[in-house]
Amino acid sequence: MAKISHFECARCGEKLAPGGPQNVCTKCAGPLWVRYEFANAKRDSVAAGPASMWRYKDVLPDVEPVTLGEGFTPLLPSRKEKNVFIKDEGLNPTGSFKARGLGMAVTMARSYGIKKIAIPSAGNAASALAAYCVAAGIEAHIFMPKDVPMANRMECEGYGAKVTYVDGLISDCARMVGERKQAEGWFDISTLKEPFRVEGKKTMGYEVAEQLGWELPEAIIYPTGGGVGLLGMWKAFDEMQTLGWIGAKRPKMICAQAAGCAPVVKAWEEHRETMEMWANAQTSAAGLRVPKPFGDREILHILKASGGTAVAVTDDEIMCAFSNWARDEGVFAAPEGAAALAAYWKLRENGFLKESDRVVLFNTGSGLKYIDVIAAYFGKAARPKSRNLGGIIQPY
Repeated sequence: MAKISHFECARCGEKLAPGGPQNVCTKCAGPLWVRYEFANAKRDSVAAGPASMWRYKDVLPDVEPVTLGEGFTPLLPSRKEKNVFIKDEGLNPTGSFKARGLGMAVTMARSYGIKKIAIPSAGNAASALAAYCVAAGIEAHIFMPKDVPMANRMECEGYGAKVTYVDGLISDCARMVGERKQAEGWFDISTLKEPFRVEGKKTMGYEVAEQLGWELPEAIIYPTGGGVGLLGMWKAFDEMQTLGWIGAKRPKMICAQAAGCAPVVKAWEEHRETMEMWANAQTSAAGLRVPKPFGDREILHILKASGGTAVAVTDDEIMCAFSNWARDEGVFAAPEGAAALAAYWKLRENGFLKESDRVVLFNTGSGLKYIDVIAAYFGKAARPKSRNLGGIIQPY
């Protein structure tokens, strides 16, 4: 495992000592990156590691993991789209890619002796935090919009987390955490408000490279709410180049968003360096309902540096893509993940991507966590009428 050298602010470059837990930069309140003194990090040793994200232990903090088996999800070649691969993050613990970031963040919180953690979440991050806090023996305080998918509610309550349901969006949940955390003694583990969720998510970048023979694709389409995975993968690519594991080539990084909440797309199309708060955010893809990502500057920088773009798709387009993946690929995707396929179709149609381009589409979670949302959309929420058989088993 790697020794942490320091924390570095993504915005002002301020360096902070690594001795204890950190939230954001003490100088400008920007997000922090973890910097390492890499030693003996060899690409050839990765294959001997476990079938989890901890196979990349040489580029992760030197700490005892709190693990539920997260990471090393399959990269599936599409049966229908040539040169397209589906990175199926729905096979992670708690059914989404959030297991990577929260597993790493909770691991570090335990190592620092933290006893209480708070998080605002659109659903899947809350489920992951609740599970990993159980494994770590830490108290979880969760703030979620009251209309999150039922699976997220049941998971968090089942894991014994202390849950507050909020009549609002994730931004309202974040405000409540910010207002109460000091008095309650909570460590704030919100998106990019601490540096280690990025470290867990960066393993997606290492995996894509390894699973493609240590080469990067021409493009990655990533469903973007808070954007931690996008930032993590970009950090991973830089680390791998520094270590000599890959060359200078980078994929076009593409953000897929819902048309009902598309702050990245709006800022990108207007050539802005920051994002505005999206008003009246609405989409059935709960994880994409983030009115303004905290890492807005960093996301836009990556899109520009990689020659990427941002694409908005409607809920109808998302659900069409969901059906396509289910019927053609055998992948029962989360609506957020299906947005990546819908975005791919648009980018093929307008010529931004070619059939010859190798493209990785991220399915960020399992559709099984959205059964109520999917059933309601397709009008199949009503249960079939029961038949009264009088207790006798017989043909009917």
